[in-house]
Amino acid sequence: MELLRDRSEELAEAGVHPYGISRDSAWTHIAWMQALDLNFPLLSDWNAEAVHGFGIAQDFRGLRDVAQRSAFLVDPGGTVRRAWRYANDEVPDFDELLTAAQAS
Repeated sequence: MELLRDRSEELAEAGVHPYGISRDSAWTHIAWMQALDLNFPLLSDWNAEAVHGFGIAQDFRGLRDVAQRSAFLVDPGGTVRRAWRYANDEVPDFDELLTAAQAS
């Protein structure tokens, strides 16, 4: 998440508005936003609708319906243009995401 914060100018230049989504509560997101000084919204998927809708739910360390690490490029009309999935210990390739956003 810090990477999105730190490279927010590049995202803005590409016309990208980042959002973070997790199964954590909205209250937890407030704490994360303050602790990490994030400059983009975090959305709570408390009921697991997004992880199931995007097909990224996984069982992880005894927890059900945890989001697989992923990134989506969604156009202004709400259509998913690109999707990436990563291993749980893998960090998304920001340059690849930015290049894809600039090309769309």
